[in-house]
Amino acid sequence: MISANELRKGATFEQDGQLYKVMDYQHHKPGRGLATIRIKALDLRSGAQIDMTFSSSERIQDIRLDYHQVQYLYSDGEMYHFMDLETYEQPALNGAVLGDAPQYLTEGMEVKLTFYEGEPLDIDLPTSVELKVVEADLAVRGDTATGVNKRVVTETGLEVQVPSFVEVDDVIKVDTRNGEYITRV
Repeated sequence: MISANELRKGATFEQDGQLYKVMDYQHHKPGRGLATIRIKALDLRSGAQIDMTFSSSERIQDIRLDYHQVQYLYSDGEMYHFMDLETYEQPALNGAVLGDAPQYLTEGMEVKLTFYEGEPLDIDLPTSVELKVVEADLAVRGDTATGVNKRVVTETGLEVQVPSFVEVDDVIKVDTRNGEYITRV
């Protein structure tokens, strides 16, 4: 058991038989009384986002998670299939639970898969990934005083704002935390 004050973004816990991951965290201390902790939590089994409020004195059941290195294989539209690099088992995750992560997944990519009592729950992406540009808008020539950006679409369908010199078939590095362009590779 942990105190509600120990909840932070990315923490996982169990409440009423459901597993949750903290997506956003706010600590509110009024002038009098106990502080309240407001969180946005992701239900790791259904993918639903829920707002929760705890008193700072409440205790919450934390959970022990296991991590395995896996390789992304394919998606059948709803489920995303991976292969454990040690046991060669092929766990699958529902796309609703993954959120924006599928926009960064490329075939053969290695990620860390989170398990709870043998059940696959979530993936941890690397901080940046390299994606190939498949579609690029035309940049306006001569408008260079403010650093021209344009929209491109990557092989995974992710739309990114990039500098005007990035073209189709270029490989770009994208930050998985915020979806922003880092550099051309």
